[in-house]
Amino acid sequence: MVKALLWTIGIAGAFVLSALIFLRRVWFYRDPIRKPPSGNGLILSPADGKVIYIRPIKEGKIYAEKIGERIELEEIHKVKGDAGREGWIIGIYMSPLDVHFNYSPIAGRVEKIVHTQTGLNLPMVDLWEYIRLTYLRRAVDLFARRYHLINERNTIFIKGRDLRLAVVEIADKFVNKITCFVKNGDQLKPGQKLSFIARGSQVDLIIFHKEIEFVAAVGDQVYGAQSILARVASAGRGLEGGHESD
Repeated sequence: MVKALLWTIGIAGAFVLSALIFLRRVWFYRDPIRKPPSGNGLILSPADGKVIYIRPIKEGKIYAEKIGERIELEEIHKVKGDAGREGWIIGIYMSPLDVHFNYSPIAGRVEKIVHTQTGLNLPMVDLWEYIRLTYLRRAVDLFARRYHLINERNTIFIKGRDLRLAVVEIADKFVNKITCFVKNGDQLKPGQKLSFIARGSQVDLIIFHKEIEFVAAVGDQVYGAQSILARVASAGRGLEGGHESD
């Protein structure tokens, strides 16, 4: 009886260990083929994950209800004196179960790439928030947490025909590295791979344009290079979608 129990425990342990190795060494690095949708003025998701906030940018700041303060946009993208003052910011949390390649939301030219190193990366979420985001697939508003303003990040500014935006890749405490595939001056196609960011992480999409029609809403699961987050609004048309207002 004892021998059979030990065999059962050993087999179960070997199965769990094999599953973890597969998830971390194979499944996590999967690179699925993505076919971007076509259309005028589309803004595609730069990453797989859960939309955790959509907020307006006013006078270069974003209001954070939980702390009752306005956060300077420069604290997020880490570029001093950047001209963008109005627009929107969309936060996407990438769990370890999501594809971790990042993609260009639009066609355009890489204006600049700014990598910001830090001495210590803070954890993004606590255990319950991790379970809720990763396994229950529920949104948790992480805007203006300390990691959001401190952790290592790579910001890619892209200038398209209709608008300018920035993809901000933010590292979690246990992230190995952010690998960037593009350089200044590169011409990008919609959905083109920009980078790979290891483990859990977050991507902020900053849109330097006010007149946006939202397609995605907070709580949506989105897929990089496939899901449409928003469209550039036509002149005279209002804003739509499940965004938050100030």
